[in-house]
Amino acid sequence: MRSFNYEMDYSRIKEIRIEKNKTQKDIANLLKINQSTYSKFEINKANITIEKLNELANYYHVSLDYLLKITDNPKIRMINKELDKKLIGERLKTIRKEKKLYQDTLAKDIGTGHSLISEYESGKRLISLTYGYAICKKYNISMDYLYGKINKNKL
Repeated sequence: MRSFNYEMDYSRIKEIRIEKNKTQKDIANLLKINQSTYSKFEINKANITIEKLNELANYYHVSLDYLLKITDNPKIRMINKELDKKLIGERLKTIRKEKKLYQDTLAKDIGTGHSLISEYESGKRLISLTYGYAICKKYNISMDYLYGKINKNKL
């Protein structure tokens, strides 16, 4: 069903961890997960959730875009540290309308169904990292903007 092929690169979470002199165990404890699970994130053998990626971004004081190598600029002027499903849904709807897309078209573009887009836009569900990343890559949108961490879509 997927019509995109956007593979996320988590290698920067290892780079920044080492730069900050933290161990995998330190970060696993921060995220309240097993070290083995965290180590899989660093080598792209497991997918991290948007909630855990957001925790890392907040901990390191960097952007989601930076952690996922969408940008090389780590700086961010955050307005929100927490993820707000309602705000994120509103942002998605605004982006979709600006791009003149129907929910069905957006769903097809990222490899999901219309009903999931509807749930995202209504704030019933948090946009998964996989679909959020696909939206941002396909439409050249900042992850930090989509997820409500900044007010301007500046990539």
